[in-house]
Amino acid sequence: MAATGLFPPDQRVELIDGIVYDMTPQSSFHATAVRLIEKALQRVFSPETFDLRVQMPLTLDPDSQPEPDVAVVRGTTRDFRDAHPTSAVLVVEVADSSLRHDRRRKVPLYARSGIRELWIVDLTRSAVDVYRDPDGVAYRSTATLGRGDAVLPLAAHPGAPIPVADLLP
Repeated sequence: MAATGLFPPDQRVELIDGIVYDMTPQSSFHATAVRLIEKALQRVFSPETFDLRVQMPLTLDPDSQPEPDVAVVRGTTRDFRDAHPTSAVLVVEVADSSLRHDRRRKVPLYARSGIRELWIVDLTRSAVDVYRDPDGVAYRSTATLGRGDAVLPLAAHPGAPIPVADLLP
């Protein structure tokens, strides 16, 4: 639909379970968090093995093409020249006004799609909700981490924990 010009080029939308949702404009606070997360993940994921995609589509199924704030996918940038990735080793959503949407719609979608690890960086609580071990319907493991905690991405190099404070503005 976007390629045919149905949406203006500057309109931010994403497809989830066959429904097109408007994406709210980003605040400076939200954008700062996305950049901090990107920089933190660049330190622990090798660019020869993983591509960090910031606000780019993932084609998870024929009816869903979310645009997570950050997705870490296996491969290099050129591997996705002709098609968006269909999975990720880690998805990170930054949430302030979008928290309810992320929890109600995106968490189940990512679990169904087999995304092994999902982080929701909740700017309203200064916390990171970590979801792991999808069973095809939901995540079996969840944890909430605060500023004083650290998180080690499952697919990252061993011994490379990221302080939660590094992810928050």
